[in-house]
Amino acid sequence: MSKRTSLFLGLWLGAASLAAGQGPRQVALGDWPELRGPHRDGTSLETGLPDTWELDGENFLWRAPFGGRSTPVVMGDRVYVQNPSGRGAELQERVMALNADTGEVIWEFTFNLFQSDVPSHRVGWASPALDPETGNIYVMSGGAMVIALNPDGRELWRRSFGEEWAAFTTHGGRTGSPLIDGDLVIVAAAVSSWGSNWNRAHRLMALDKRTGDIVYVTAPGTRPYDTAYAPPMIATIDGQRLLIQGLGNGGVHAVQPQTGAVVWSFPAAQRAINTGVVVSGDRVFMSHGDENLEGNQMGLIAAIAGNRAGEISETIWGTQGMEFGYSSPVLDGGRLYQIDTGSTLHAFDTGSGAHLWELPLGNAQRANPVLADGKIYVGTNGGAFFIIRPGETGGEVLSQVTLPVSVESCCGSEGTAEQIVAGAAISRGRVFFASSDAVYAIGSAEARDLTGFAVDEPAVRGDGAPAHLQVVPTEMVLDPGDTVELSARLFDAAGRFLREVDADWSLDGLSGEVSADGVVTLSDESRFEAGVIRAAAEGLTGESRARVVHPFPIEEDFESYADGDLPPGWVNAQAGRFTISTLEGNTVLEKPPDNTIFGRARLFFGSADMADYTFQADIRAPLRRRQQADVGVTAQTYSLVLYGTTRRLKLEPWEPEIERTVTLPFTWDPDTWYRVKLRVDNLPDGQVRARGKAWAAADPEPDAWMIDRVDPIGNRSGSPGLFLDAENGAYLDNFILTSNAEEGSNP
Repeated sequence: MSKRTSLFLGLWLGAASLAAGQGPRQVALGDWPELRGPHRDGTSLETGLPDTWELDGENFLWRAPFGGRSTPVVMGDRVYVQNPSGRGAELQERVMALNADTGEVIWEFTFNLFQSDVPSHRVGWASPALDPETGNIYVMSGGAMVIALNPDGRELWRRSFGEEWAAFTTHGGRTGSPLIDGDLVIVAAAVSSWGSNWNRAHRLMALDKRTGDIVYVTAPGTRPYDTAYAPPMIATIDGQRLLIQGLGNGGVHAVQPQTGAVVWSFPAAQRAINTGVVVSGDRVFMSHGDENLEGNQMGLIAAIAGNRAGEISETIWGTQGMEFGYSSPVLDGGRLYQIDTGSTLHAFDTGSGAHLWELPLGNAQRANPVLADGKIYVGTNGGAFFIIRPGETGGEVLSQVTLPVSVESCCGSEGTAEQIVAGAAISRGRVFFASSDAVYAIGSAEARDLTGFAVDEPAVRGDGAPAHLQVVPTEMVLDPGDTVELSARLFDAAGRFLREVDADWSLDGLSGEVSADGVVTLSDESRFEAGVIRAAAEGLTGESRARVVHPFPIEEDFESYADGDLPPGWVNAQAGRFTISTLEGNTVLEKPPDNTIFGRARLFFGSADMADYTFQADIRAPLRRRQQADVGVTAQTYSLVLYGTTRRLKLEPWEPEIERTVTLPFTWDPDTWYRVKLRVDNLPDGQVRARGKAWAAADPEPDAWMIDRVDPIGNRSGSPGLFLDAENGAYLDNFILTSNAEEGSNP
């Protein structure tokens, strides 16, 4: 069993007796625990907020030099921000706790990006989520790592969806922010796995907030066109709680937040949707800034009926031709405000969709507006922060402050006014926002002493007949011989928890046995396996998925597989279009020619907890039209890659960040087998040493390592895997993975 799973299994079992459902949810008045505030709609109930402010003058509190792309969140007297830390080879992602009165740093927690295509100037799109019940902080990294921290900044658990699910990350860097619902922390990412979840989809993944165990994974809609960062929203419509979110597949989707069951979908765009929704009654207001499914106009703002089921194909009202690409809307009674991609604020009538007025603010917009005390607080890409009083016929600009010229931008924008690409947070008479260079606080010199709750929702209890059987935990990564205990939970048709239930259990695809009370004991034979544990109760069935990781040593020549097969549980193997085939009488792993986006792929076949090991493999690629594939192996997040067309050997943990990449000239002949070997060692001082070599497979192994790098901020564990960019195809064979304790101190 992985270290994370074994460490927290006891906590899972202890937490299983708690109310396995939503609520109660209480958010103190003055707290801003998530990206869009306590109501998740960009509004605050606070009054007495500033109308105007000046840099280093009226209503200015402090400026802390920690720029970023994400919205601050606030709980009590602490402001939490997520941003980049360091530069070049020392660049990391970071969460910080700041004193709300002074901006002084209370603590910071840094973590690496790896096996990700997010470039250095787009790190830290997501905002942390704060749990009002525990005070814990939940983070989604640019590399799709979910991390839980306690209020003192100590790590509780982490889950690497970049490896466990081969998360699809892009140059855009767009990363969704977590949402907390009862005992769950819910995140979204474009991912692919194995078996029934082999395909790439923008999935919602719910984790137990105390343990990090996965409770459910759901995939509304079709294959994603892109990554996306639309803020999630939970609303109750006609008695049913719905998690509503736009995803990378161009649709807005509603699922039951405790089960993941898809309730409805509204396909709207030919690209990702990055704007959040707001809800009034049974109406859901959505928008996007890309190509519509019909017509030749870009952008849409619309109202749809949120009390439907299945696919929604019509709107209550809708207007095409206005591009709302990034900034989410806010509701003000019967008016809807939203800022378009060109930074013009628009007002619409929520009943008819009539366009009421508009107010130009700048020329580019990403930040979400916040509505509080009858005023809109919002910044622009051009570095201006506005306070606007909206009305029936127009908006009055009360304050417009242009920030200083950027000198230490998070985002490569030095020489212009500090950009503002994230929303503001309202807390106890103050307004907090982040620019490319700093975090700002304006408003009341003394924090307001507020009492009561901004949100006070009772616990939600199920009622009626069971309609859904959930088996927890799921998506487990296990070792041979592991023992795990599962439970079966019943929910009603509205997705409300009823009770835990005794079930009839069975295994499919896994060697071992399962007891009558749901305890699974796996065979201790070393092999790759993947399968399901099924439960049946009260006429319903549910299942938990698990893959079993082969421990070290691993020797894989693929001779035990038939052509067209794949090793079980290898993550992204099917979506990446790998297959077993025969080449010159030998059975090999092939990546056939593919000129689509799937010609470039990462594959993982171990646990993210694996550490201190060596990976050797044979690789081969043809030359077509003067183009040859890039092929390499990954160990502990470091990739050793032979680049064919450019004739290079590279060691790289994070491909777009080139300052930490080691590159050597290396010419390898097409249609010829070469051997690569990568060894990664954890050093006692927190550093990590990675060494690599490559040679023609027909030749003796060279004694010396060709690449030898000590990483001062190294990654201390990670799954073995592969990296290929192979439009014309490539082959791999003869994998040998050994623990470095077996390899020796300096092989």
